[in-house]
Amino acid sequence: MYWRDHQPPHFHAVYGDYGAMFSIETAEVIRGKFPKRGIKLVKQWTKLNRQDLMENWERAQAERELIVLSPLD
Repeated sequence: MYWRDHQPPHFHAVYGDYGAMFSIETAEVIRGKFPKRGIKLVKQWTKLNRQDLMENWERAQAERELIVLSPLD
């Protein structure tokens, strides 16, 4: 996430040479390219972290420190 980033609420993810923006609400790709396996992992991670992602989005909009989220095990 980037401070004061544009709407809709989203986050950026990198998977190898791929990069994309994902919607926090739907976990769908908003922009960029991502392999199917990577999308599956991002969707799973987003489902587990949606509440914290939204809190981080609000923090980023206010230029406050973000919460560190754990990766998938």
